[in-house]
Amino acid sequence: MRHFDYTVMPKGLLTVETMNLVAALHECRGRQALHLSVRADVLDALTEVAMIQSTEASNRIEGIRTSDKRLRDIMLDSADLKSRDEEEIAGYRDVLNTVHRSYEFIDVKPGVILQLHRDMYRHTASSMGGHYKIGDNEIRGVRSDGTEYVRFRTMPAVSTAAAMDELCTALGRGLASGICDPLLVSMMFVFDFTCVHPFNDGNGRLSRLLTLLLLYKAGYLVGRYISIEKEIERTKSAYYDALAASSMGWNEGTNDPGPFVRYMLGIVLAAYRDFESRIETVSTLHLTKAQRIEAMIRDAVGKVTKADILSACPDISTTTVERVLHDLLVAGKIEKTGAGRSTGYVWKR
Repeated sequence: MRHFDYTVMPKGLLTVETMNLVAALHECRGRQALHLSVRADVLDALTEVAMIQSTEASNRIEGIRTSDKRLRDIMLDSADLKSRDEEEIAGYRDVLNTVHRSYEFIDVKPGVILQLHRDMYRHTASSMGGHYKIGDNEIRGVRSDGTEYVRFRTMPAVSTAAAMDELCTALGRGLASGICDPLLVSMMFVFDFTCVHPFNDGNGRLSRLLTLLLLYKAGYLVGRYISIEKEIERTKSAYYDALAASSMGWNEGTNDPGPFVRYMLGIVLAAYRDFESRIETVSTLHLTKAQRIEAMIRDAVGKVTKADILSACPDISTTTVERVLHDLLVAGKIEKTGAGRSTGYVWKR
């Protein structure tokens, strides 16, 4: 069986790029307290948007979808669930809420992971929630000609329970030892969890929830305000490329976790930069809502859509955005381009 040890730094992580990413994230965490001192309503608005985006993106990566309106109703817990996809979206919502509310009290242990998986499926009729896989599974790829091939063989079902016990023990030892930075230990754990693939279904979504949980426990709270899952979905090809690169030789213990770890650190760093940019716009510049919208369009390279503005400024209502855009058009400061969902606005230079 594959063994795990996070008290030893893999050679693939002893790179300048890895250390630079870790150092940059340390700096972000150092500035975090200042950024979290802004108005509570701004943070609440960011949290609400991030919750919706995270639930939508993490499920969409796995091909689980619903309409925007249905998604918002599900997030508000005000909708009767009409499909298996909606049931699974509601389950992700519940576990994400649990992680956000109680991360300080959640230990990453096999029993807890089983409980989180159970809760992901609590709205479905499936009996697999909270149980390890009962049959071997494999990760398949598709060639350019459309034929499938086995890209990676995960941990055999018969070895899964023992592997999860060892994996969680290794995580605790790695974090306690202080030899490897907690960021590196956490991302190596998430990668190995993905390779073990302990469940028949839900492994990818649960791996992303565990990513948030471990980041929060290490003091990196950006995922509460900026959707890390959305950034992963946006760069999905790179995500799968990093998984593929790091999984080569995993069963033999000769793999390099570096590609996946660096990808994930880059995702978290991008989220922090987005967060800091939004907080700076809201609190440091002391602009009115109309001035913030105007500045966003003026400073942008290319067009800005209404959706872009609402995402960047979640404390500004749709009605206000539409009114400001109308006023800027009438004043001749911006031009309207495209139509329908492609409608955008550019600053008149």
